[in-house]
Amino acid sequence: MAKKYVAAIDQGTTSTRCMIFDREGNPISSSQMEHEQIYPHPGWVEHDPMEIWSRTQDVIRGALEKGNVDPNDIAAIGITNQRETTVVWDKNTGKPVYNAIVWQCMRTQDFCLEWEKEPGANEKVNQKTGLVISTYFSGPKIKWILDNVPGARERAQKGELLFGNIDTWVIWNLTGGPNGGVHVTDVSNASRTMLMNIKTLQWDEEMLNFLGIPKSMLPEIKPSSHIYGYTVPNGPFRASIPISGDLGDQQAAVFGQVCFNVGEAKNTYGTGNFMLLNIGKTPSLSKSGLLTTVAYGLKEGEAVYALEGSMAITGAAIQWLRDNLRLFDDAADSEWFASKVKDTGGIYFVPAFSGLFAPYWDMRARGCIVGLTRYIRKEHLIRATLECICYQTLDVQRAMEADSGVPLTELKVDGGAVRNNLLMQLQADLLGVPVVRPKVNETTALGAAYAAGLATGFWTSLDELKQNWKVDKRFEPTMSKETRDEMYRGWKKAIERAKGWID
Repeated sequence: MAKKYVAAIDQGTTSTRCMIFDREGNPISSSQMEHEQIYPHPGWVEHDPMEIWSRTQDVIRGALEKGNVDPNDIAAIGITNQRETTVVWDKNTGKPVYNAIVWQCMRTQDFCLEWEKEPGANEKVNQKTGLVISTYFSGPKIKWILDNVPGARERAQKGELLFGNIDTWVIWNLTGGPNGGVHVTDVSNASRTMLMNIKTLQWDEEMLNFLGIPKSMLPEIKPSSHIYGYTVPNGPFRASIPISGDLGDQQAAVFGQVCFNVGEAKNTYGTGNFMLLNIGKTPSLSKSGLLTTVAYGLKEGEAVYALEGSMAITGAAIQWLRDNLRLFDDAADSEWFASKVKDTGGIYFVPAFSGLFAPYWDMRARGCIVGLTRYIRKEHLIRATLECICYQTLDVQRAMEADSGVPLTELKVDGGAVRNNLLMQLQADLLGVPVVRPKVNETTALGAAYAAGLATGFWTSLDELKQNWKVDKRFEPTMSKETRDEMYRGWKKAIERAKGWID
């Protein structure tokens, strides 16, 4: 009997979700749970990998139960994950040697700043990996764990420890953990470690040697759509189902937004914002502060590449207003408050809590609010927070245009914050192009499902996937060019205030 569904596990920075999709790409059921954000020191961010694994099991059971889905009707499982977040664990016990070090964590800043000073270092890293020297990526995080956890380096050299980003950790546990778990990642996640050669799609010996990372720790690199292994019947799915899709969350959104043609772009609005532009099968390097990354790979040794603009703090800035400043109770309320004022009252908020990412790459930058007067109320700050998300996207869009020479004609958007209509209208106004929201805006999970379903024949082609994509709403720009340019000039001045704060 034909299978009916594909499941996707979307393990994000703040929560884990399991979604089940039908053949038309419609969500049938969903279950989601948040996990703890751990801040041991200013600028440090950690997660508990065991809590993430526990939440993963809970949301799988929840999605099956809510949708009344028989596991035997599931054709395949896709995994998508917060990228760069680093787990090192004992392969015999399945216990992490330390908490997961989250992509936003700044603890490797001193090492990265010293490395950056070496003549030609950034250029070499860029040429080999498509990335820049930054605290963002997995390589320096692994080095930190090996250098700072007692006995970790010796155990790693003996072959006792495994490394993985969260995709690898979840797949290893779903396929049996210490009892035969599959140790694997895909090209999109491997391209975020600073350890994979962007051209050969293999682990780079020179990068491993420089960072002192034993190759035995690393997972096998596979295509993004590939049968990696099967869930164990005594696990949360209660059946043996192929795990056959694996994509970093932003690349999964590219896949879910069916940006399969060169020149197509998407922007995901989550904890951070991530804008990716499909540049085809040649990994051209950015001259404008963007990253070159693998978008996806469907065959061994082949990849489709993207230019990426990574913005660390966007949705997280709204969470900061909610949790730290207590300006509202629910993130969705930000739209209501921001709509109560016609502008920001002249203030700009630069949320450089983890430094500035693309296109500035300034690890020393810190957040600031400029232009404050007694006139300012909380509504102005909330509106300035929505605007700062849009300005960061505009920074990246201009860098993409400079690199590619291709002007943006429209922007496909996804992620939780796209439900905020005011934010989407501001984005269209500041970009000066239409912003297009799809009917299924959780395209990250959908992209992982698509990759999994392609590997098992549930879907047969990229063209079939394109037919599933439907528009929910188009936001047309209404702001004059003069107003847009004036507002953007103010933003650029605010960026200068935030830069180089830490000497």
